[in-house]
Amino acid sequence: MQYLKKIKRAVIIECILLSCFGIVWTAGFLRDGFSEEEDQAIELEVFAEKKYIKWVDFNISYEALCEAYKWDVDTYKENLEDKEAVHLNWIELLAYAGAKNGGKFPKGSVSEISKAAQKITSKDTTMRELTKDMEYYAYYLEAYTAVLGGFVGEYEIQKPMEDGTVKWQSCYGLKAFSPVAKGFAYNDYDDFGTSRSYGYSRPHLGHDMMGQVGTPIIAIESGYVEAIGWNQYGGWRLGIRSFDGKRYYYYAHLRQNFPYFKELEEGSVVTAGQVIGYMGHTGYSTKENVNNIEVTHLHWGLQLIFDESQKEGNNEIWIDCYSLTRFLYKNRSETVKNTETKEWYRVYDMKDPAVTEYNSKVNIKKPGK
Repeated sequence: MQYLKKIKRAVIIECILLSCFGIVWTAGFLRDGFSEEEDQAIELEVFAEKKYIKWVDFNISYEALCEAYKWDVDTYKENLEDKEAVHLNWIELLAYAGAKNGGKFPKGSVSEISKAAQKITSKDTTMRELTKDMEYYAYYLEAYTAVLGGFVGEYEIQKPMEDGTVKWQSCYGLKAFSPVAKGFAYNDYDDFGTSRSYGYSRPHLGHDMMGQVGTPIIAIESGYVEAIGWNQYGGWRLGIRSFDGKRYYYYAHLRQNFPYFKELEEGSVVTAGQVIGYMGHTGYSTKENVNNIEVTHLHWGLQLIFDESQKEGNNEIWIDCYSLTRFLYKNRSETVKNTETKEWYRVYDMKDPAVTEYNSKVNIKKPGK
């Protein structure tokens, strides 16, 4: 047995030596085997595999969203009055709780967020100190930023005054909106992952909000129209991409004959809170403009995109939007109907810095600008 082991070891060593010789010979050939002119025309590239997040389980509870948001807004106001005061970032607080609980948000996570916030604002510690030994904090921060990155920030919005006039006011807080306009009733429940059978068996990758035909549908976040038109499964549908490219909002089963706000087309820029379409029950048909969905509802989905290869195919990331829908109920866009055109419009306009920044970049890229 010892003799066989020695032979085996010798064979392995010989193979390694031959491999090394082959590599050296190949390198020398590439260096010396071509003329100088040919050598200059050769480029050797090493392609490293792209590293990006390939899956996200979004389990943040409604209560945790509310707690982290409150700390963010409250400390923003304190920082305006005292520049030495710490302004907390709600996504960092949520990532801290997520990393601490393995992506789960039990009831105690709200208390954990509050305690961490108190320690940081009292300057007993910092978020960096709290998370330095958390192996997955960076992952949760990137994942949750991809979901919530456009939800909170500075903006201007019109507000009614006591004398009946409307005045622009600068604000900080939730600048994302519920997808259903204010004053319009709907029913919903957590239906993410339930089975669907039309076309093929598949899980439900969105959130359904049941209501009445014609209910105004609202842009949740500012962005640009990436897809508009008929889809066999979604009927008349809209796809709106966030300006940072991380979020793709999918609004489906819009109204027959009159699905969209009339001015929308591919490439249109929309501002959070504006009317983009109307609830219906179109879809489940290869033929356009067909009502094959039994229950009138809006299906809205949120796809996360860390790499463009994930946009369509087997690597798509869709998240459970139930807690987000509950959270966005805090901010519902009030609308009014134009009786002549039958269109609905938001009552109070909004200026989102993200829209201004995006438009300026687009104009710079245009020829002659």
